[in-house]
Amino acid sequence: MAADHTEPLPSHLPASGMSRSVALLFAIACGLAVSNIYYAQPLLDTLASEFSISHASIGVVITITQICYALGLLLLVPLGDLLNRRKLIVSQMTLSVLALIIVGFAPGINVLFIGLAFVGLLAVVTQVLVAFAATLAAPAERGRIVGLVTSGIVIGILLARTVAGVLTDLAGWRSVYLFSAGMMAIIALILLRILPSEQKRASLSYPQLLRSVLALFVQERILRVRAVLALLIFMAFSILWTSLVLPLSAPPFSLSHTAIGAFGLAGVAGALAAARAGVLADRGFGQRTTGLALILLLASWALISLLHYSLLALLGGIILLDLAVQAVHVTNQSLIFNVRPEARSRLTAAYMIFYSIGSASGSLASTYAYAHGGWNAVCLLGATVSAAAILFWALTRRG
Repeated sequence: MAADHTEPLPSHLPASGMSRSVALLFAIACGLAVSNIYYAQPLLDTLASEFSISHASIGVVITITQICYALGLLLLVPLGDLLNRRKLIVSQMTLSVLALIIVGFAPGINVLFIGLAFVGLLAVVTQVLVAFAATLAAPAERGRIVGLVTSGIVIGILLARTVAGVLTDLAGWRSVYLFSAGMMAIIALILLRILPSEQKRASLSYPQLLRSVLALFVQERILRVRAVLALLIFMAFSILWTSLVLPLSAPPFSLSHTAIGAFGLAGVAGALAAARAGVLADRGFGQRTTGLALILLLASWALISLLHYSLLALLGGIILLDLAVQAVHVTNQSLIFNVRPEARSRLTAAYMIFYSIGSASGSLASTYAYAHGGWNAVCLLGATVSAAAILFWALTRRG
């Protein structure tokens, strides 16, 4: 494998690293971009009706988007180690605007699927932004910056359902994607103005770049360990959020999609609290933070299991679960970004592929568990995955 080399950051960057206001802008951009692949979840009934898709088949809308997102992680995110990231980020966001417009004006099912495929593929710009933020941050504050930026991703995921529900009630489902296209265009213009320009940094060809993603798994133990933890925590995350709509939309609750989406607001509180995990990682407490967060993740299922007795208990469980998942996620990224500064985009791609596997498997497993054992089976599944994460962390933490 050809050797990498890095170019110094542009001289106009502040010596102290990234300011909080710029980090906040990165977080907003990440949240807007990742939301695009979650808007469809509360709209499935509406899409099925408009495009005459059976309810048994409408899940393909989510599948197409997630598969293309996973492809983007492998094929597009590593380019951040090869190309000018300013141009790469702005180009991806501009193409996202076009894809969202295609979805918003889709006259038929084929155009809809094509638009959603490109929406998923291009949403991986979030991971290019995270890796770029880690590079721009000063070493002593890298964990804090990564925590702030990645909190934008989790908040975007959680609020996507709320925003989609509200806009659909006000102006129809197409307004969701057209609104997002407008917001993405605005943030792309802002990033074009503030992002520093770079030269090509890696001496790899594109095929070598992709092969090096796989090589990183072999070479870096911390990547392997943290990737498995990512798979487990996001499996637990997906187990909750995929199946939650099922009991809440059924009697005795019979809540609307907008009301169900509002539960994401509770998750935002947890995600914001967990942003501080990056600061602890900067101070050398990454393993302790991980262990404590995983214990909270397991404990959250005790509260979540009380859904039919108390919605307040459910809210408390949601806050704990999202706090725990975000804390481990931030710590994971803070640790792996310190391994290979010249390969941060490839490290991100390799790590996030396991995130996708965990999310997809959690969605499938949770709906199966609910169909065969109800909410108690879902909670037992989530607790089992969380306990497995604790066991894996305990066995690998001294490596």
